[in-house]
Amino acid sequence: MSKQVQEVETIFCHETGDDYLIAVERDGQRLFRAKLGLSETSAGPRPAKFRLKQGSSEEPRQPDEFVELARRAKRIRISEQTSSAGRRELTEMLGGYQLDDKTKTVRTCRYCASAGRYSPITTETAVKDDNDWICQDCARQELERQLSFAGGGEVTGAAKERLEDLMLEVQDLERIVNLLKGRLDPDLTKFDTISATTDEVDLVRTDSLNLHPGLQNLLEDRFETLLPVQSLSVENGLFEGDDQMVVSATATGKTLVGEMTGINRVLNGKGKMLFLVPLVALANQKYEDFQEEYGHLVDVSIRVGASRITDNGNQFDPNADVIVGTYEGIDHALRTGKDMGDIGTVVIDEVHTLKEEERGHRLDGLISRLKYTCEQRAKRRDDYSGAQWVYLSATVGNPEQLAQALESKLIEFEERPVPIERHVTFADGQEKVRVANKLVKREFDTESSKGYRGQTIIFTNSRRRCHEISRKLDYSAAPYHAGLDYKRRKTVERQFGDQELSAVVTTAALAAGVDFPASQVVFDSLAMGIEWLSVQEFHQMLGRAGRPDYHDKGKVYVLVEPDCTYHNSMEMTEDEVAFKLLKGDMESVMTHYDEAAAVEETLANVTVGGKAAKALNDRMLGEVPTKHAIGKLLQYEFIDGFEPTPLGQVVTQHFLKPGEAFTLVDGIRKDAHPYELIADLELRDADL
Repeated sequence: MSKQVQEVETIFCHETGDDYLIAVERDGQRLFRAKLGLSETSAGPRPAKFRLKQGSSEEPRQPDEFVELARRAKRIRISEQTSSAGRRELTEMLGGYQLDDKTKTVRTCRYCASAGRYSPITTETAVKDDNDWICQDCARQELERQLSFAGGGEVTGAAKERLEDLMLEVQDLERIVNLLKGRLDPDLTKFDTISATTDEVDLVRTDSLNLHPGLQNLLEDRFETLLPVQSLSVENGLFEGDDQMVVSATATGKTLVGEMTGINRVLNGKGKMLFLVPLVALANQKYEDFQEEYGHLVDVSIRVGASRITDNGNQFDPNADVIVGTYEGIDHALRTGKDMGDIGTVVIDEVHTLKEEERGHRLDGLISRLKYTCEQRAKRRDDYSGAQWVYLSATVGNPEQLAQALESKLIEFEERPVPIERHVTFADGQEKVRVANKLVKREFDTESSKGYRGQTIIFTNSRRRCHEISRKLDYSAAPYHAGLDYKRRKTVERQFGDQELSAVVTTAALAAGVDFPASQVVFDSLAMGIEWLSVQEFHQMLGRAGRPDYHDKGKVYVLVEPDCTYHNSMEMTEDEVAFKLLKGDMESVMTHYDEAAAVEETLANVTVGGKAAKALNDRMLGEVPTKHAIGKLLQYEFIDGFEPTPLGQVVTQHFLKPGEAFTLVDGIRKDAHPYELIADLELRDADL
């Protein structure tokens, strides 16, 4: 031990039972540990036993060896966790050997001290654990142990880093553990704030617009000036017929851009307006908005899917001045050869749908087919100049590129009317409902400076879960999804607008823009169905929180279940996805084609354009392998030359994929019962 004695730098003493645990270190590395026992003598406390610890065994040594170690040490440190009596005894013993000048009591990590490690901590580095303080390394280890029990799974990746950083920031392990148990300390759950921003824009006065008198008077009665994004659009050629893509946050007024130019062109005899949205719920709401706002000026009709809306007695009128429709509803009209007359304005709302795997290619194809139809109409009519196109979105990752691809002028407005606080907390599937309930109650009990109670939209991943959550909330709430009938959806919309509901629980329907003035958005799930949300979808949803005329700020709560997936095909877990969404950049909006999508859109283009199908394919955003798709259409007997066969007509009119079509054809040839055909289709989709 003589060599070790010569090299000793620090002796660390920590009380353990009746003895003291001694750690001897040099350059921060432990050389050995020992046990020291003291006894009372006439000269005061003195070493009575000294045992060198080697693993689980102890080697007795002469007590004087400790004194020699202490004399050679540069410093002697006594753990603050040692009892006051123990500190006095050690200090008196070391003073008896004139070693008190190098002796100091220090705050140390409890876990390190118990393990015989010298680990001093300061006010800046200590982490509170119950009534004690521990070092950052031990705090991380203890947090990891706690995380292994969180939600029955293991917290991974960015979520773990976030919790560690938060723990070191607040220096309190218990508060972080409480966060894992679904506690809602806003100082801990807060991830960041998206600040309210205001771009300097010269606002256009409505009395300067020079529109058709009917619309001009209406706008002047409603507004003195246009909002910033509307003013930008007008200043950049909206009423000169320029095609525009308007990208601006939710509740900034971009929808009125499309309405103003469309209604004005209708009233001035420049063709009807199509206002297209991705979902039936949105079409219904927009139809009613148009009826209420402009019904005294124009005739309004609605077209969704392949059918007519008859819930309230209205039927599709292709001769109406304004047609509100879903993408598929208008596309079906094109695929079945319906004549919608002169189209003067086409407004595509939620144009970022172009990037969606299932529906993006259909919107891409619809735009191409509609443009072709309008151009052919213009060629036949010398007095018809064609359509103006306006594309609307709140969230696009590549606005310049997309605007160029759509041959439109980009109107981008960065303003966010109110700030949005984003929070993250952790809970398992059942605990999430309790947390959501607490959030809904807290928000509904709060009134904004504008006199409105806080209301919540809860996003989840299935219709069944919508009903489950809404039933378990203490305050009045309702499910809202595409599976509800028209009257029920309208009742929920009215109740929410009248502040009779504290919350609505929904799937993707509300993300795309149904107008619920909520102050708070809660993510019960970060999946829709069996797919994780994209950054774009996440931002679209959280953008529903906070309205300038209602609320002082928006709040977003992401409820994360560690180690959770909703389907075995999901590669990431919910805690990994959460921080990817919170930190990630918006994805680019562009359409991609697999073989089935290429075949479907090429068949629709043949049906609408005949020999012009290749030209229609070429103008679409995504790269369509036209020759290969036409070869497949001929092979499948969907087309004969550049005409759809009867089978091809059925396939394109019902938006069938080739695989679905062949499943039906095979079943029909085998005289299968219709229920069996439906089951086969469902099973086929389940296998994909």
